[in-house]
Amino acid sequence: MTTTTLTPETVAPAGDQPQLSRAPGVLADTWNVMLRELRPVLRQPVSVLFAMVQPLVFLGLFAPLLPDAEGGSALQWFVPGIIAMTALMGASFTGSALTDEIMTGSHERLLVSPLSRSSLMVGRSLKEIVPMLMQAAIVLAVVTPFSFELHLPGVLVGMVMLSLFSVGIGALSFALALVAKDQVWLFWTVQQTLIFPLLLLAGMLLPVDQGPGWLQTASDLNPLTYIVEAERALFAGSFPAGEVLAGFGAAAAVAALGLGVGLRAMNRAS
Repeated sequence: MTTTTLTPETVAPAGDQPQLSRAPGVLADTWNVMLRELRPVLRQPVSVLFAMVQPLVFLGLFAPLLPDAEGGSALQWFVPGIIAMTALMGASFTGSALTDEIMTGSHERLLVSPLSRSSLMVGRSLKEIVPMLMQAAIVLAVVTPFSFELHLPGVLVGMVMLSLFSVGIGALSFALALVAKDQVWLFWTVQQTLIFPLLLLAGMLLPVDQGPGWLQTASDLNPLTYIVEAERALFAGSFPAGEVLAGFGAAAAVAALGLGVGLRAMNRAS
């Protein structure tokens, strides 16, 4: 196989239009990786709708069973939790695509490409923001005609918070895929073992305030609890400083942990 290398000394002839080339640097690499990962989503947006089946089923089956919340309908309390659940589940599933790339050998080819390994991880993780926003928009479009009150400023702030969280969870999912390599069963076993305790302990579907002490302690240790509480306040149109700061702090901690673990796993990948 012959490899052609473009050197910085290559200059287009005078009067000719210069060829478009890849801009150097980690930022350009990250942008290119993110666009590469987004192409399947943009070409097949039905995949986003397919991922919405479970959240919409939960909305249809759980919401009618909940009593009205203080000052509003049950949807005002339930919908932020469903959107947070969508972000958690969607981002945690993404490592499965990397396991497919590892098994087919395409990931190995990317590792030996000129792209920096950090850009491979960060670009993949940033891609998680777009499907999460699309799914949140679908949920809001479904519930707004009913008894859900849409407070757009709070929703926008909440989406920024969930974007940070999705990046961290996506990076952790990719790191798990790198550790599992071609052992798909290992990826799904760990993913399924961890995701549902996180989901339930955050009080997404049912409140844990009246639970036993050990359950409330476990909930307090769950960073997603603070994100869900902040989302509920924001979606209700209020901006309590303590809850919002706690939510952003938890989301930033998850993003930092995920990217740190993910970058370490990517740098060790072979």
